[in-house]
Amino acid sequence: MNKAIKREPVYDPQDLERLLVARQNAGDVDGMVALFEPDAVIDCGDGRLVRGLEAIRSFYVETVASGRKFAFGEQRPALICGDLALTSTRLPDGDVTSEVARRQSDGTWLWVIDRYSVS
Repeated sequence: MNKAIKREPVYDPQDLERLLVARQNAGDVDGMVALFEPDAVIDCGDGRLVRGLEAIRSFYVETVASGRKFAFGEQRPALICGDLALTSTRLPDGDVTSEVARRQSDGTWLWVIDRYSVS
């Protein structure tokens, strides 16, 4: 993208899923990657683990290029314990995602672990 995109900081772990879907639907791969810690891991659900921001970026470049669109689902309330939060969403197809987010030193939240489907 040629022009800088202003992205809202995430001060509530409940906002991570909404922002991931919105940014994916907008084709904002860098914005998607910005929701993860540097050593984060994604379980893609097909036996593949994607670890680190470069690999996550490549994964999302492929996803956006494929034309596949993430769907908004029914988000469950986050379970927060100190600086960790467990988030999950039931997708329209019945699959359930689960994620672990960590509060950063500036008070924002980033995902550390993202599992696409636990069903």
